[in-house]
Amino acid sequence: MMVRTLLRLIARWCGIAISKTGGSEMNDKIRVGLIGYGYASKTFHAPLIMGTPGLELAAVSSSDETKVKADWPAVSVVSEPRHLFNDPHIDLIVIPTPNDTHFPLAKAALEAGKHVVVDKPFTVTLSQARELDALARSTGRVLSVFHNRRWD
Repeated sequence: MMVRTLLRLIARWCGIAISKTGGSEMNDKIRVGLIGYGYASKTFHAPLIMGTPGLELAAVSSSDETKVKADWPAVSVVSEPRHLFNDPHIDLIVIPTPNDTHFPLAKAALEAGKHVVVDKPFTVTLSQARELDALARSTGRVLSVFHNRRWD
């Protein structure tokens, strides 16, 4: 049930309509860890996460805690992505980082048992994309590519 609910929340967050297929809604929020706090995180991801019912921006991995706290004072800030991966209370990792970091960060998050949303481009090679897809399938985790302008 959590995977179905997570898919609906990610779809709503990304602006995709998915019909409910039955079952009860999960009462708890999905706790999101955001890697980095550059333009994409500040402009798109953090506001969308905070504005989506059912999602909670639980922590941000950033080297600039002051910048994050200026916008989101109640959100935890950690210095390294590994702290998000190791946090048992984080359900979903969002990766809006430089393109060449998408694969290693997504792989580490999946290996830590987290659901993952990666900014476009998903990876820089097809073999990396296939490896992440296989890993997500084998671990039963949701792996999705974020695209903020899908319909225009």
